[in-house]
Amino acid sequence: MSNMLRAVGVGACLIALSTTPGAAQATPGGPGVSGRILAQHTIGDKDYILREITIPSGQATGWHYHDGTLYAYVKQGTLSRFDAACASDGVYAKGSFLEEPPGADHVHVGQNRGTEDVVLEVLYVLPHGAPLSQDAPDPGCTPR
Repeated sequence: MSNMLRAVGVGACLIALSTTPGAAQATPGGPGVSGRILAQHTIGDKDYILREITIPSGQATGWHYHDGTLYAYVKQGTLSRFDAACASDGVYAKGSFLEEPPGADHVHVGQNRGTEDVVLEVLYVLPHGAPLSQDAPDPGCTPR
């Protein structure tokens, strides 16, 4: 699927879900990072959860992975993302889209290395009942 088609599809899902009320949810594990559920809907064996995540300047999400695919839109700021080898797997400025694949072999951390808050709108496509993320141990390296 082309990036343009994927972006349009994610945008359509975000709009559709934004009209559905959702329950409150705990914040991500990193210091100063907050998250709130905007919408939640289950179709068959999948949960579709729209969430806004804010990462203050100098903060990070903590090491984690997801049991399903995530699609994110950077609403504000610039997100720096690193894999379990601490190698950069992307720097995403305001207006960017990114996709996070599922599974324990896709451990990552998101950092805000800028001066303004990073605000993400994230669509989680998870197996029904799965947590938003799974904590992962610090790999012991320094993201570069």
